[in-house]
Amino acid sequence: MGVYVNQVGYYGKGEKRAVLPFSCEKFRLSDEKGNTCYEGKTVDLGIDLSAGDHVFAADFSDFAKPGIYRVCAEGVSEGEESAVFRIGEQVYDGLLGDLMKAFYYLRCGCDLEPQYAGQYQHPACHMSKAKDWADRSYEKDVHGGWHDAGDYGRYITAGATALAHLLYSYRMWPETMKMHKVQIPESGNGVPDILNECRYELEWILKMQREDGAVWHKVTTAQHIPFIMPQKDLDPLYLSPISSSAAADLSAICAMAAAIYEEYDSKFAGELKKAAEKSYAWLKQHPELIEFKNPKGCGTGEYGEWEDYSNRFWAAVEMYSLTGEEEYHKELEEAWNKPFRRTALGYSEVGGFGMLSYLLTNQKQDMTLRNAFLKEFACEAAQRVKASGMGGYGVGMQHWEYIWGSNMEIMKAGMYFAIADYFGLEDEVKSLADNVELAMPPQWVADWIEDYYTVKPEEQKRDEEALRRCKEMYEAYSLRDHAAVQLDYLLGLNAMGVSYVTGQGEYAYKEPHLRPTHCDEMKTCMPGMVSGGPCEQLQDPIIQKTVTKGTPPMKCYVDHWESYSTNEITIYWNSPAVFVAAYLIEKNL
Repeated sequence: MGVYVNQVGYYGKGEKRAVLPFSCEKFRLSDEKGNTCYEGKTVDLGIDLSAGDHVFAADFSDFAKPGIYRVCAEGVSEGEESAVFRIGEQVYDGLLGDLMKAFYYLRCGCDLEPQYAGQYQHPACHMSKAKDWADRSYEKDVHGGWHDAGDYGRYITAGATALAHLLYSYRMWPETMKMHKVQIPESGNGVPDILNECRYELEWILKMQREDGAVWHKVTTAQHIPFIMPQKDLDPLYLSPISSSAAADLSAICAMAAAIYEEYDSKFAGELKKAAEKSYAWLKQHPELIEFKNPKGCGTGEYGEWEDYSNRFWAAVEMYSLTGEEEYHKELEEAWNKPFRRTALGYSEVGGFGMLSYLLTNQKQDMTLRNAFLKEFACEAAQRVKASGMGGYGVGMQHWEYIWGSNMEIMKAGMYFAIADYFGLEDEVKSLADNVELAMPPQWVADWIEDYYTVKPEEQKRDEEALRRCKEMYEAYSLRDHAAVQLDYLLGLNAMGVSYVTGQGEYAYKEPHLRPTHCDEMKTCMPGMVSGGPCEQLQDPIIQKTVTKGTPPMKCYVDHWESYSTNEITIYWNSPAVFVAAYLIEKNL
């Protein structure tokens, strides 16, 4: 059993809940001294199919006194209490700082110095030139950027996705993002720290562009290396073959960044613009899909994509937003008519980035297109509202979405609520929520579900009255509260009772699949790293040994450093969490 809460805490205003996966009629809040500060009755929300639990909600949204508390279950065995949490007005400031600082710890190609990295210091790594995989006589210096994940590879499409989340955070929540400082070498240079950190990745991305505008998809060793410190990885580096998705993503993110950095460094902004134009011109010369597949003998992350329509759409929109040239508008309209998932926010599909860029542009807009884009985001948010009302934990996801990197999916749900709120779509989302159709799983997921379940979740009977209460509770929430619920989940209000951010919460996970944290030089993990989270597909040997096939998806997780399918970290799992946390902070300013 357990009483599950957001272990970091809650703002005084807005939703505040605990979820209890056992029968309990009453609950109370106790302070640090054990004094009772609030009492209430729970609400029976029935079976949450993603968790496999019969859950009860303890709502204390009307309690706002700042302090440190626990939720205690009444009428059950002693010891049934939550992790400690805080109620206050700066409750997420430390969280956002840790999430942002995580990118610094993942820097490649520079010394992580003690005054900035503390115990996580190490010398510069991966400084050797990289050979072209196809032409070993060609070498290039491509040091820099961020290590992508638990390994030491660096990937263009993944990097562009993380940068997009971070730069949109800066564009949409500027007060918050300018205010937060994270103690990195560039701090105090007159540029917001988030832009200093993003520049480190952007400078590496520029190095990955060929003279003709094509872009190498990634730079890695031939195979994943053992768990050693990054500076001890001396295997040869290789530039993998080019791809059209990499070229489009480089064009898009460099165009977007050029507009942002113009305020701070016009020379750098000009370099970004030139790179964006060069890759865009290359794309026009190569309208066909140039798909990336690992070449024979390469076993590092592939990051392949089945289409590049969404990438080209995003690139055309960002080029139009940067230049205002009508040619790009015509091309974004043409790209919009191609088949891709409209609202996707990375990494394998990026159509949502293009829509968001268009909605934010200062250039002239076609109102038919603008309204179509707003409608797409409203429908996506409405689907997430409807999904939240089907489960006691209030998560805006369906059971089949607990895939590899499910915590990114949950944070993207938070992004959809934040985006809809930013554009004033609250009423439209609520009007759509009752009748909108929930998304169906892609065929590969549907095929797998058919094999995985003996009794499918949608076939399980639920108490209609409990389902009504669940729907009534969550569909009454504001978009802000829905976004907060997704962050609640990440920070411990989930069926595992685990905070999926290192160093944040009494029961934060401790054993990420991350090479430096399991070497002799480091005894603990850097704070602020977001775990991939539950993966229903049980895709690595450790989770297969630990979790039984057919376990409810929210419980398909193990805090073990060898479980790469549930406990790895990546830059593009941290970045949407930055977006959601920044939004909630800005809403509370």
